[in-house]
Amino acid sequence: MAENKTKATDNSVDDYIAAIADETRRQDCEILIQLMSKATKQPAVMWGDSIVGFGNYHYRYESGREGDICLVGFSSRKGDISLYGLFAAARHAELLENLGKSKSGKGCLYIRRLSEIDLQVLETLIKEAASVKDRAQC
Repeated sequence: MAENKTKATDNSVDDYIAAIADETRRQDCEILIQLMSKATKQPAVMWGDSIVGFGNYHYRYESGREGDICLVGFSSRKGDISLYGLFAAARHAELLENLGKSKSGKGCLYIRRLSEIDLQVLETLIKEAASVKDRAQC
C-alpha cells in the first residue's frame, strides 16, 4: 500500500510564513496560526512542505488504508488560502453560510483574505472541527 506523502515534518513554520511574499497574506496566515493553535491547544507543525497543521488524528478507511493527518490546518496557495479539516464540524454547513466570501472544495475551504470573512464564525468552525474525536463520517 502506498505511503502517505503528507506527514508531520521538522520544517520551520516560521520560515514557511516568512517566505510568503504578500504582506497581507503573511499577516492572515499569522492570525490563522493564532486561531488554530488556540482552538486545538496544539502548536503549529509543518505537514509536508506547505501545510501548517495543528493536532493529529489517526484514520483508517474500510479499504484498510490508514495514516495520520492534522486535525485542522491551512496552506497559502497561489490564489487562496486553503483551510483543511473544518468540514469535520457538525455544524459546518450552517457556519459556512455565515462565514462570508469563501469557496468549498471536496475536502477544504478556500478564502482569499481574512478581511472578507467573519473571524468569529471561523473561530467557531475551527473549535468545533478540532473537537471532533471520531472523524469516520468526515
